[in-house]
Amino acid sequence: MAAQLHLAAWLPESPDGSECMNSEFLATIIPMLMRGLKVTMQVALIGIALGFALGSLSGYALQSKNKIARGIANIYVWIIRGTPIVVQALYVFFAVPALVTLIKGERFTIDCMTAGIIVITLNAGAFISELVKGALESVELGQREAGLALGLTKGQILRHVVIPPAFKSMIPGLFNQFIISVKDTALLSVITVNDITRQTQNYVARTYNTLPAYTACALFYLILLSLLMIIQKIVESRVKS
Repeated sequence: MAAQLHLAAWLPESPDGSECMNSEFLATIIPMLMRGLKVTMQVALIGIALGFALGSLSGYALQSKNKIARGIANIYVWIIRGTPIVVQALYVFFAVPALVTLIKGERFTIDCMTAGIIVITLNAGAFISELVKGALESVELGQREAGLALGLTKGQILRHVVIPPAFKSMIPGLFNQFIISVKDTALLSVITVNDITRQTQNYVARTYNTLPAYTACALFYLILLSLLMIIQKIVESRVKS
């Protein structure tokens, strides 16, 4: 009985007093979740695109013979993979502006969207760099030697011999990282990025309808990520064929 009373306290009431996810609740929460979806996808798409560029450079450096480049790439991957994304978000949003303000002597700020994109970019880049490193190293040495035998330069071998098969092998991992980045945006609510999670928190702060709001949020993420996983399977099957 006590448990039922506790549960009822968190459920929205319909006009007739019944406790359910009524039409008024859905009419309010769904538009908020859709607005959050727009922000979530914007941050994730820009972050994964920039992360791919950063990860490509870092991944190439990881398998480079240049010790300085390899050392810098290793330190970058070590720092990003060794710290929680929430801490990174707080550091970029609060600590970095404070540091720049201290150095420049004038107030410096970063808006939450920019900070969120930077965090997703750094995280995606660190994991993609490992994908790139592995993909480049998976290309058989014989193919490189065949390119040299044909008189191709190192740049031409990289563009025409190494990158095409390496990129093809990376596609599943890249798509998986994109899905991870979409999930990671939920953690950016700590720096007020108005993603799906933050929109849900805004609704709860106004209505205190915790249970239905977070249930709707979870279902929304489940549908979104399920669709992305279906697309991933389709892309992977076409790449393999």
